[in-house]
Amino acid sequence: VKMIRMKYVAVLSLLILVPIEGFKGLAVPSAGLGRFHSCPVRAVGGGDFQGSHGSRTIRISALSAVSNPEGAENLQGSIDRALDLLVKAAETKQENSEAVCDALESLEQNMRKKCKEDSEGYETARQVLNNLDGQWRLIFTTGTKETQKRFGRKVNYFPLKAMQTFDVQNGLITNGIYFGDTAVLKFFGEFEFNLKSRKLEFDFDKIAVLGLEVNLPKGKAAEIGSASGLGSSNNMDLIKQSRKPFFNWISADAEIATARGGGGGLALWKRVA
Repeated sequence: VKMIRMKYVAVLSLLILVPIEGFKGLAVPSAGLGRFHSCPVRAVGGGDFQGSHGSRTIRISALSAVSNPEGAENLQGSIDRALDLLVKAAETKQENSEAVCDALESLEQNMRKKCKEDSEGYETARQVLNNLDGQWRLIFTTGTKETQKRFGRKVNYFPLKAMQTFDVQNGLITNGIYFGDTAVLKFFGEFEFNLKSRKLEFDFDKIAVLGLEVNLPKGKAAEIGSASGLGSSNNMDLIKQSRKPFFNWISADAEIATARGGGGGLALWKRVA
């Protein structure tokens, strides 16, 4: 028992020293999913959203990126435009942060519309789930509303090497922070995916610090996250209600994945080959 307690103390000490809000903070539960926008809109030249890639300037029309009631651009076209900018952001980390936020919000709204069109067979949702299989590196995050209040700013391009792995066939999830190729901190658990809502609920039951593994009792991961700032204090309330943290996945393909966490934060991942 003493050894287990010492391990928990070591884990908590490390986490407190590394308060990486944008990592697990994206997956904290909240009843207010989608009720606020963490990305302020900045118009450039008549309502276009501007980003850059190399020497080129990319503009996303405010109307076509979010919706197109006039039918001047089809739904898939709007989705492709947002994905194009997000792929460039994942590759270069040079795209304007607000343009990335706008593209994430545009993609979220249009993917929601697309999923409604195939709600009977859930074809789009199945593609998202199947494409999640593999390893992903966190590239960009707005952070949770909690994080923004604490730091007085948004978290954008994520500075650390944060990796997330999904084993879709077996329903397994791993979150990790790496220094180089060394995993400093890893969480292990299981997940369930709801095709109708594209909600992925998960629960961690094991943690590893520099390779030293410790089994976590129910709710302990939420407690560690709350105490360290790595997760949200809302997690504790959710565990008490027998609910789980979650992501609402927006998209996943051969190159990138996007999601909104339960705490309201938007995130962009790049697939790791």
